[in-house]
Amino acid sequence: MSLLDSLQPIFNIMPEVKPPAKEVTLQKKLMWTSLALVLFFIMGNITVVGLDVARADYLEGLQTILASNMGSLISAGIGPIVLSSIILQLLVGANFINLDMSNPADKAKFQSLQKFFAIALCFFEAIAYTITGTPLLAKPGFLMLVIGQVALGSIILLYLDELVSKYGIGSGIGLFIAGGVSGSFFWRIFRPSVEIGDPGGIILQFVASLGSGANFLLFMPIAVAIAIFLIVVFVEGVHVNIPITMGRRGMGGRFPVKLLYVSNLPVILAVTLFANIQLWAAVTESIPFVGQLFAILAWATKSPFNLFSDIIVSIGAEGIVPALAFKAPEIFQASIYLGILLAACVVFGIFWVNMGNQGPSAVADQLQKSGMYIPGFRRDKRIIEGILNRYIPTITILGSLFVGLLAGLGNMALGGLASGTGILLTVGIVYRLYEQLAKEQMMSMHPMLGKLFG
Repeated sequence: MSLLDSLQPIFNIMPEVKPPAKEVTLQKKLMWTSLALVLFFIMGNITVVGLDVARADYLEGLQTILASNMGSLISAGIGPIVLSSIILQLLVGANFINLDMSNPADKAKFQSLQKFFAIALCFFEAIAYTITGTPLLAKPGFLMLVIGQVALGSIILLYLDELVSKYGIGSGIGLFIAGGVSGSFFWRIFRPSVEIGDPGGIILQFVASLGSGANFLLFMPIAVAIAIFLIVVFVEGVHVNIPITMGRRGMGGRFPVKLLYVSNLPVILAVTLFANIQLWAAVTESIPFVGQLFAILAWATKSPFNLFSDIIVSIGAEGIVPALAFKAPEIFQASIYLGILLAACVVFGIFWVNMGNQGPSAVADQLQKSGMYIPGFRRDKRIIEGILNRYIPTITILGSLFVGLLAGLGNMALGGLASGTGILLTVGIVYRLYEQLAKEQMMSMHPMLGKLFG
């Protein structure tokens, strides 16, 4: 009996969101999606009972990307959910777990294993956050209560994600990331001053600077965020059209392969992995050799937020050469971080394409089963696969490099306003949500199209 077979009794008793018995209307999909988002924000504002001090400095720049809010019920956020996906994809890809993802039965086993592993990681990360005292610190006698609350918060997010995927629009994980980033972004721009000495948001800080000379550098993160938004929207429309023919009469058409074929998933996986490395570095700090190893990895994978504006300020005060010399260690670390981020994005992008049935062989099989073929060639799957092999692997790598570079450089330019990764993910998530919403609306108006797309 295999390990998966031995875990099957546990899989059978795990709670699950049952798939809908009939087609969910657009209005109900919007309702369930909105409900999940409202619950996410409510949980983010419920403070964990028994918490003494919340210290999240080393994870501050990653909180919105992980859809977390330290000190609240969603302190661990979606970290355990995404990490379980990363680890299991690597194990399946390396054939340590023998599963055929094209087989519905094996795919169901993978999803059950992923949920089981995610729940286990919810407790592991809750323990790691709390026992180390970084970033959470429980009051005496409240340790187990704090751990239970933090784990429960991530488990609820896990099931809200399942709810959105079955009854809502898009992905719950994407929805939570976009909601967290958007909320943080607008709060830091328009935040009012709540006490004496509090500078408030960017708008208030700029108004306060008018008396001593307007500090337009405050608007640099906003300009960078707008630039990332425009770049992503433009690149979403960049694609290669592969001519295809369908049916006996040879009705012509085109199969588009977008530059962002990999979407933003490689960045989500890479950044979640980096966040967990920061956590493991804190957990293993006192362990010889292992602690040192994770400390090096944590240094190499820590995003240098606000680097660009710091360099600009230093150049204005000291000159180009002294400023660059002073910032040389930070620039070196930023280069290491960017290189590792790009490499991780490419690896995860390739894994996603191969495991998500988006590779040349899987797409060729789908096209052939739909009665499509390349005009001017024999109706052979190998022909279609050969043509797709010219584009998909290259675009997968280029798209992964593009989203990684945009996210990494954005992190360095946006400073405390948000993160380049967060803005990049939010724009991509909202853009795809808009596309899916438009598709759902079109199919609800024209039911016959639902059969065509289904």
